[in-house]
Amino acid sequence: MRIAILEDEPVQAEVLRALAASAGHDSHVFRDGDAVVRECRRESYDLFVLDWEVPGMSGAEVLAWLRANLREHVPVMFVTGRDREEDIVRVLQSGADDYMTKPVRHAEFLARMGALLRRAYPAREEGRQAYGPYVLDAGTRSVSIAGRDVPMTEKEYRLAELLFRNAGRLLSRGHLVEAAWGRPDSGQSRSLDTHLSRLRQKLDLRAENGYRLASAYSYGYRLEKVEETGA
Repeated sequence: MRIAILEDEPVQAEVLRALAASAGHDSHVFRDGDAVVRECRRESYDLFVLDWEVPGMSGAEVLAWLRANLREHVPVMFVTGRDREEDIVRVLQSGADDYMTKPVRHAEFLARMGALLRRAYPAREEGRQAYGPYVLDAGTRSVSIAGRDVPMTEKEYRLAELLFRNAGRLLSRGHLVEAAWGRPDSGQSRSLDTHLSRLRQKLDLRAENGYRLASAYSYGYRLEKVEETGA
């Protein structure tokens, strides 16, 4: 999963990043609220971990922007030193999904983060998962269409898995690159387009099969489920 962490205190930011990494997640750390908003105009994330009192926009203001501007409900977790009941109630009522006060208890943070991610993105890492005529097998890292096996490279499978698991959600180019290459975008943008073009052809992603791959100029891609219409 891809996590955005808003924390201006370097030691605390590194603690949160390391905890997320220990659970297998990629983290991007921001020191001020304005930077989170700027980045969210061109990047997508699976979870936001916000401190309240940071330079620029506060964590509460970032939350308000996220809920007003993101099409999907991405989980938001506050990790902050503010422990007044009225503050906790305020952000929960404003759309936050969880709230922890500092100092952070490591095991509790991991448990709460894991619970939010499981609720928002039901786990499908094990076994086979069907999406219309498509079947993704996480064990063999393979895809079949109506029983026909489709040869896939590892990067192609990673992209297919991310797209199907997030069908209907617009994913940024950086998000897709991290999923396929396992690292932040460092020049793979053109290669991403090539891989996705090949994936579209291999999986025959068109309305007749129930799914199509759409691009959003300069932002990313969305796998769209095509609903059947009556005669």
